[in-house]
Amino acid sequence: METEAPRGQLARPRPWLLVALAAVVGLFLVWWSLQGKSAAPGAPSSNPRARAAKTSGGLIDQADLDVRLEALKAPAPDAAPSARNPFRFYVKPAPPPPAIESGPGRASPVPVEPPEPTGPPQPAQPPPIPLKYIGVMETGVGKIAAFSDCRVTLRGREGDVIDGRYRLVRIGVESVIMEYVDGRGRSTIRMSGDCPGR
Repeated sequence: METEAPRGQLARPRPWLLVALAAVVGLFLVWWSLQGKSAAPGAPSSNPRARAAKTSGGLIDQADLDVRLEALKAPAPDAAPSARNPFRFYVKPAPPPPAIESGPGRASPVPVEPPEPTGPPQPAQPPPIPLKYIGVMETGVGKIAAFSDCRVTLRGREGDVIDGRYRLVRIGVESVIMEYVDGRGRSTIRMSGDCPGR
């Protein structure tokens, strides 16, 4: 074949390969020259003596070379104890009021006692009603409310006695009003769904 070079002679480089190589070298030279110009000047030193040594042509003052080893051997000052603990929430109690000394011309402090209630003793409040209001159903006869004591489900209309101990006074959309049969302990029970743990 005519295109193949005879053995012993080197093949002639192709012109497109030379152009690509020249472009790569040219891009590298442009990049290298831009890097040299855009490099930010070094940050100024925070040590004024070192800065002065650089500007004075490299002369160093003999006092700058003193290390003061005795300052390194001195004991460190004790840290003040801190009452702050980031792992515990604690509010320091207020200091007690200053003691009032009694003496001539000064009145002695008199402890103040809380006032005693006057009138007849108040009857003890009954315990809260332990039923949960879990829903309401509207029928042709009226609303029927459903309750649970986390064991059984109870139901009733307004005016009914529930579980033999509680009277259902009024049924609302999100709550009911109940009281004990004797009229004490009227309370509002909001709809709370099922018992916890179920």
